[in-house]
Amino acid sequence: MQLYIKNMVCDRCILAIKQQLDGAGIAYNSVNLGEVALDQDPTPEQLDTLNKNLTAIGFELLDDRKEKLVEKVKNIIIALIHRNDDSNNKKLSAILEERLQMDYHYLSNLFSSMEGITIEKYTIRQRIERVKELLTYNELSLSEIADQMEYSSVQHLSQQFKKETGLTPSRFRELKENTRKPLDKV
Repeated sequence: MQLYIKNMVCDRCILAIKQQLDGAGIAYNSVNLGEVALDQDPTPEQLDTLNKNLTAIGFELLDDRKEKLVEKVKNIIIALIHRNDDSNNKKLSAILEERLQMDYHYLSNLFSSMEGITIEKYTIRQRIERVKELLTYNELSLSEIADQMEYSSVQHLSQQFKKETGLTPSRFRELKENTRKPLDKV
C-alpha cells in the first residue's frame, strides 16, 4: 500500500514523517518525497492517528486520486530542480509522461485546475528558489549557476529572476535578509 503526503518536500520532512509513522505504529518500507511505501495496510485507528499528527505539523494525507497525481508532479519537478535528478536533457513534459505514464496535456490541465498555475510557471518558481539558494551560498558565479540550472544564458536567468522577484540576481545576493520561500509555499 502507498500513502501520499502533501507538502513533504525536504529531507527534514522525510524524517518528521518517519517519526509520525513510528509514533502511529505503522510499518513502512520506504519514505520518499510525498510517498510512503507501507509493509501492510494500517488500521483505521492508525490512519486517523497519523493524519491528526501529520496535520499538526503541517502535512496532509492525500486520498483523492487527482490530488495525489498533482503532488507527484510537484515532487518530480522538485527532485529535478533541487536534487539535481538526472533528466538526460529530456523535456519536462517527456519526463512527466514517462514517470507517470499519463498524457502531458491531461497532467497540465489537471495541475492548472487544481493549483491555479501552470506546470511551467510552477517549474520556473522552483528554479528561481533554487537560484536564490545558490546565490545565498555565494559559492558559484552567476554564469556557473546559469549552467547548473540549465539556463540558455546568464541574461535569460537574470531576466527570469527579475521578472519573478523584482530584483536582479546581483541585488538579491547583496541583500542580507533571506527572502527565500519554503518549497511547499512556492
